[in-house]
Amino acid sequence: MPPPAGGAATPAAQSSEARSSAVMAAGTLVSRFLGFGKTWMLAAALGLGSTVTDTFINANNLPNLIFLLVAGGVFNAVLVPQIIKASKGPDRGADYISRLLTLAVVVLLSLTLLVTLLAPWVIELTTQGYSPQQKSLAVSFAFWCLPQIFFYGLYALLTQVLNANGAFGPAMWAPILNNVVAIAGLGMFIWILGANASNPHTLDNWGSFQTFLVAGFSTIGVVAQTAILLIPVLRLRLGLRPRFGWRGVGLGQAAKLSVWTLATAAVGQLAFLYVMRIATIPGAERLRLERAGDQAAAATLPGNAVLEVASQLYLLPHSIIALSLATVLFNRMTRASQDGNRAELRRALSHGLRTMAVATVFGALALFALAGPLGMFFSGENRQDGVMLAQTLTILALSTPFMSANFMMSRVFYANEDARTPFFIQLVLAIVNVVAAFFIQFLPFDQMIFAIAFLYTGGNILSVVVSATFLRRLLGHLDGPRVASSYIRMGYAALGSALAGAGGLWLLGSYKAEGFAWSSRPAALVTIVVVGPVMLAVYLCLLKVLRVTELRDLLQPFLGRLRRTPAAATERATTSVDTGLIPRISGEFDAASFRAGPELRGEDVSGWEAGGGYLPEEEVPGTAQASQGRPEIPLPGRRTYQGQAGHNPHFPFGRRKK
Repeated sequence: MPPPAGGAATPAAQSSEARSSAVMAAGTLVSRFLGFGKTWMLAAALGLGSTVTDTFINANNLPNLIFLLVAGGVFNAVLVPQIIKASKGPDRGADYISRLLTLAVVVLLSLTLLVTLLAPWVIELTTQGYSPQQKSLAVSFAFWCLPQIFFYGLYALLTQVLNANGAFGPAMWAPILNNVVAIAGLGMFIWILGANASNPHTLDNWGSFQTFLVAGFSTIGVVAQTAILLIPVLRLRLGLRPRFGWRGVGLGQAAKLSVWTLATAAVGQLAFLYVMRIATIPGAERLRLERAGDQAAAATLPGNAVLEVASQLYLLPHSIIALSLATVLFNRMTRASQDGNRAELRRALSHGLRTMAVATVFGALALFALAGPLGMFFSGENRQDGVMLAQTLTILALSTPFMSANFMMSRVFYANEDARTPFFIQLVLAIVNVVAAFFIQFLPFDQMIFAIAFLYTGGNILSVVVSATFLRRLLGHLDGPRVASSYIRMGYAALGSALAGAGGLWLLGSYKAEGFAWSSRPAALVTIVVVGPVMLAVYLCLLKVLRVTELRDLLQPFLGRLRRTPAAATERATTSVDTGLIPRISGEFDAASFRAGPELRGEDVSGWEAGGGYLPEEEVPGTAQASQGRPEIPLPGRRTYQGQAGHNPHFPFGRRKK
């Protein structure tokens, strides 16, 4: 049993929590590494700039996008808090959770079957300019990939059942199995059919067996990721079983409270789907040029595969540093908001912005400087594809600090129990993205992907400006001079490291088409391994010279993920509350969005429900002041009223359904 709220954790609990955090962090790092391995293998098997790759990536992104559009907001804002609150009941929530899982499985299965049967219509809606042959291949990919919707939803639910019972490790390691299975399929593809560099794979020589090795194994990986969670869930011995009779489960009231969160998610995903539809145009034009015999012009058209890989690289500093730091600081922001302490809330935001900038500012300049070798490494041995990837990455890279800054700013709204303001911010960004994407489709084909990259870079910057405008109304000011001073000094240090990196890249031939860095993918990797540490060493030295004290602040909470104490524990109940405030530029499913942190220990939870639980009762008024001067605005998903856990009056407690 966990210690009482506000009490100190026992040494055994601290040790167990530290081990759990270490397992979680290790699983995340391995999963990220294997994810890039899968991307590398895909480029080797199909080529980065091929029509087949563009078609597959578009189809493989659809399940995640549709899940987030239709059900993701419901899962994050409605079902997860219900599961965690029910787990505190005498039966550990077995009866209630069984009913929720049964309902979710029925809904997910129905949704998945419907969307899969409508695959041709879905492809028609999400692509533009596809030829009949390319559309046929896209539909084949979609039939294999769309069933992933069901397993993504089931994974999210099983993860939260485990989190609610203190089992955090399995959900961290499950995505590793997904990547291993996908890599195995791509490895078999290369072994049996040959790599794209030696045996080009095109629409004309594509067959059903190739579809199975690529799309089939991708779905099998998602199935395996979900299925492996059944083992630890069964070990919980909750006695979960299919249970019907959903009257009084409380989802209707929860959905009403979550309306702003659900609307924010829907607006963000719809805008992203439209932009991704525009991103399919260059790939379709490239196929037309290839059929017309103009291979030279076709080779210079980047497709949505280039944008996808560039986005994965660009998101790396944010996903490793900013997410971890924002999770640690979210509790501090929440406590300050509940106390009505605007000064402390402002200090927490300032601290977060300055601390994560140590990593994100360097990450931006490092990605910018190393874009060439990175592009070549993920190019599939095609130098022109490497160049286009590098160009796209340089456009995206410099906005990395803005993206992470906006993410940190959005935590303030949610900590302040305000879900309405994020909706309006998201609406502004969505309108800008849709209008800009509409005009982008009229640009020359070879400029469209680059223009979309500029669109998302501009969106990241705009999101900071808009969020800052709303936050000033709430906080008065944002400690601007101090934040700006820190960013400027870090910028100087990062610029110095980039210049040092440029010297190393020049010595290794990165600025010559015939240079060593562009000779092969192994040579590009060597260049990255040699120049990257040099840049980091120079950056750290310059930070010390410029007296940037935020480096020390960064290392403490970041290392706390491996060596966590009760005071630094993250909130137990929430999944990712990011509903799209940051423009999505990667459709890849992020399993980390559905993981919760360790249980709160040693926190001040006065006003929370009896027993030290996470969710306050709905009738307890909020103490936070919303950004527009609106008091007591509930945060969807944090204050969902269900009644006493495990004692729902609308169905008998503990009675098995006949």
